[in-house]
Amino acid sequence: MWQDSQIRFDTSLSDMQVGHGEVIIDKLDMIEDVKGNVGDQGRLVISNLRIIWHSLALPRINLSIGYNAIINITTKNVNMIHGNVSQALHILTVYKNYRYEFIFNNLNTKCTRHYTSVIGVYRAYVSSKIYREIKLRGGFVQNKRLTILPLENISSTTPGVWNLSAEQGNVGTFIITNIRIVWFADVNYQFNVSLPYLAIADVCIKSSKFGPTLVITSVESNGSYVLGFRIDPVSKLYVLHKEITSLRDSHRRMPIYGVEYVFECQGVPKLELNENDTKEVQDIDDEISDVFGLYFSESEVSQRKPCFSLHLGLAAELPREGSSLQSLWELLPST
Repeated sequence: MWQDSQIRFDTSLSDMQVGHGEVIIDKLDMIEDVKGNVGDQGRLVISNLRIIWHSLALPRINLSIGYNAIINITTKNVNMIHGNVSQALHILTVYKNYRYEFIFNNLNTKCTRHYTSVIGVYRAYVSSKIYREIKLRGGFVQNKRLTILPLENISSTTPGVWNLSAEQGNVGTFIITNIRIVWFADVNYQFNVSLPYLAIADVCIKSSKFGPTLVITSVESNGSYVLGFRIDPVSKLYVLHKEITSLRDSHRRMPIYGVEYVFECQGVPKLELNENDTKEVQDIDDEISDVFGLYFSESEVSQRKPCFSLHLGLAAELPREGSSLQSLWELLPST
């Protein structure tokens, strides 16, 4: 699953299509990408995993912004070419150690869904991380009972399962649902772990000093945890392994990401995120840069070492990683 974690520029049309479990929540036309495509009308597609913008004239000019790469969303006032002030959506992101910012403006000045929908869906994404990320010592067990998530159904509950994370192990209750695996200790139910299928890389049975053990490994983005559970008798171990494998395969075919958003019938939701009322005049001919450079957000500007370029026949400052002097030069018009 890459849709919610990556930022892609001018991606293929197939990557713009929704993936398994991805749902389109809102779609708006007349949306302008102020940072990279000023004056070009585009479409903003809001899914439960990401924001997609593409030019209506040339769909190959597009953006895909995963919610997990976003660090802040707010609104900002932008001066339009004809002199009016418009409230635009301002998104600050971090991806592969680079900071990018995106500004989307609605050319239909009476519509505010370009920021109310995005902010609402983003909040729903952030508040539903338990569907997608490992949670340790969480509040999802109360009085030795699992708090059931929306769309979650318990498949089986097995007492007397040993968590082998400690040297001596801890005995507790092992719960399998259609969304995740949960274990909590009998002595202290706050000593627990929630393992969503979306965060699991592998489930297998291995030999250990405790005997045959159910071993669960998380994906790298979720810490690459390795957890072992001893289940007696061994026949029960194999039954639970088969049950987990079957439910995990079903979840892969139709993932449940937990992002639910209901449109407000009236009015605009109150924004709790920090608002930035700074007015910004955008100049179409401000600078010529590669597609990534148009969206870079840097707190400090530092010069890079000059290097002789055979392509240009002179020394020039080294470009950012991911671009070359030749690719930047090719962006200049031929006349």
